[in-house]
Amino acid sequence: MRIIPAIDIIDGKCVRLTKGDYSTKKIYNEHPLEVAKSFEASGIEYLHVVDLDGAKASQIVNYKVLEQIASKTSLKIDFGGGLKSNKDLEIAFNAGANQITGGSIAVKDRELFASWIEKYGAAKIILGADFYPDTLGGKIATNGWQEESTLELIPFIRRYQEKGISAVICTDISKDGMLSGPSFEVYTNILKACTLETNTEALQLIASGGISTFDELPVLATMGCEGVIIGKAIYENKITLKQLEQYILNN
Repeated sequence: MRIIPAIDIIDGKCVRLTKGDYSTKKIYNEHPLEVAKSFEASGIEYLHVVDLDGAKASQIVNYKVLEQIASKTSLKIDFGGGLKSNKDLEIAFNAGANQITGGSIAVKDRELFASWIEKYGAAKIILGADFYPDTLGGKIATNGWQEESTLELIPFIRRYQEKGISAVICTDISKDGMLSGPSFEVYTNILKACTLETNTEALQLIASGGISTFDELPVLATMGCEGVIIGKAIYENKITLKQLEQYILNN
């Protein structure tokens, strides 16, 4: 299972929110590059970067930060937040993104998102399936989690599997930044419905939201998650970079 730390950016700074609420912003470092370099020094190869200003503005904003991290580290970066047009995508890839994550656009302009999968290939495009939980599993959220759609989580993922998507970042918004543990049951249901029941190629499910202790990582790996995004747990020292370095070395 890939370990993927997160850097969320507002005003060019490394921040974390709670449940996607911008009023809860906490600045952890004024210089995201320093944070990225500390991850790289611990043997981490991957990085999840979210342009929170971009998510709000519906267009890429913090591409200079992406450019700086990409040019000064060897981290493989997936970048999301505000990618709504072909131009946004070009800017992100030109700035050094290895992959992009599309969430809101996959809800609001399916045709455009499908064209990105076709043009760039499934290896370059990740589906962002961020959801508010309910009794049926969850409803997809959009626009920096400020809006809730009527789309159900699992049918949403399956629809894009049919379009060729193989990698999905799935975030339970109710758990994000809460350090309350990830949505194990939801991930189990997704892996069952989108791999076992469809007899398709294994879904590359990337767990996100609520990661709170190191012990949760082997559980997610055993379940079949391909990757895990860790944010606040690192910044609040609930999971240390030393622990992650050891995990990577042992796996």
